[in-house]
Amino acid sequence: MFVTMTDLFCGAGGSTCGALLVPGVRVVIAANHSRHAINTHQHNHPDTDHDCADISQVVPTRYPRTDILWGSPECTHHTRAQGKKRGHGEFTGGLFASDGTDEAAIRSRATMHDIARFAEHHRYRAIIVENVPDARWWGPEDAPGFAFDNWVRSVALWGPYDYRIVYLDSAHAQAAGPGSRSRRPRMYVVFWRKGERAPDFDKWLRPYGACPQHGWVRLMQSFKRTKTCSPERPWGVYGVKTGQYVYRCPHVECRNQIVEPRVRGASEAIDFTLPARAIGERSRPLAPNTIRKIRAGWARYKRVHGEGSLIEPYMVELHGGGSSHRLATQPMSTLTAGGINHGVVFADPAVHELLPYYGNSSAQPVDVPMPTLTTRDRHGLIGYAASLEECRYRMIRPREAARAMEFPEEFEFIGDRDQTIEMIGNAVTSNAGRDLVGMVVEALTGEDVSLPAWSGAAPPEVGEAA
Repeated sequence: MFVTMTDLFCGAGGSTCGALLVPGVRVVIAANHSRHAINTHQHNHPDTDHDCADISQVVPTRYPRTDILWGSPECTHHTRAQGKKRGHGEFTGGLFASDGTDEAAIRSRATMHDIARFAEHHRYRAIIVENVPDARWWGPEDAPGFAFDNWVRSVALWGPYDYRIVYLDSAHAQAAGPGSRSRRPRMYVVFWRKGERAPDFDKWLRPYGACPQHGWVRLMQSFKRTKTCSPERPWGVYGVKTGQYVYRCPHVECRNQIVEPRVRGASEAIDFTLPARAIGERSRPLAPNTIRKIRAGWARYKRVHGEGSLIEPYMVELHGGGSSHRLATQPMSTLTAGGINHGVVFADPAVHELLPYYGNSSAQPVDVPMPTLTTRDRHGLIGYAASLEECRYRMIRPREAARAMEFPEEFEFIGDRDQTIEMIGNAVTSNAGRDLVGMVVEALTGEDVSLPAWSGAAPPEVGEAA
């Protein structure tokens, strides 16, 4: 039994890649305004029909009816990363205002309304809409969220649909396979027809983490109480210190302790065999801000060892904000369409060693047998360096960025380097598409979408998990 899907604002095809990982799904039509994105999508998905068009100008009858609509309306002008206040003045000047209102921003946000237009005509059985969490506050500055609330109701009327708003970081989308190797906090609005089976959100949206008292458990999402967020009105991004929600152990015996979900590291996406110059051998010095961040990472992560230092590879983040550096064992920070803003620092690969993360083990050279492997990743690649100047530094490559966004290794981008980076930065991570489409397909068909043993069952060394 095939379940058919339409992919609007499809970009290069991350959402399609994810959907096609779910057995029985067929993406019938994919549409986007960007020619190089459509060329890329068509090259990698030749069995899907394609339309390069301004979707806001497309009459919905142009496309066939399918079971599922996936929509990723433009997010650029919803996010606070643009440095503008929410609202941006469109409710005071109108669409064609002459008072300095950014009409391009208004039209960008208005692509959300295309979801309602297509729902009105096709009455899809289910709809998944992806955007940045800040889209939740779409509206005038004195009534944040007003436009968004009306938009949700306008879509829900056409099913009529029930719906749920999901806040999920792609690094934690790991129900039907691995999570992403990069952070990607997103909001997903999932609609399904009233009276039909609701998706099993509990099954699909609870990553695993290791509780000190209970071992591996399936974690519960827990929203904090802030000015903009509460358990009754959830919104936001993950973060123990600065985010709006955390994950907790489901057991009351540990007082629902906060637990970090398991994640994959950026190092899994990086090819450490690619050439990189030693920092002290560069013919042109690095920018002061870059070297400041590199030195901050060195000071934090080095471990004095005899005449030199042990250093694990770490990422340097050049996109501003409060971030500066993080170990490469953590997911890469969010990739954007504006350019590659991630560098990697590591010691000479000729002197790399394996560092076990448990017990009292010490580093071991890579030319001796690896210590006993367990079901968890417990070995990191480290190296020796007498000083920071001996370490190597380079910017990550587009292929590494694509890998961190979970594009398949065989995926080919059609376009120049800047267009490739733009497509990667605008993409949906395929693992998030896989899990959300899988969740909806399971509800539509009533058939279990099997989860892999590594994720759908507890790790064998700890027995059954909650």
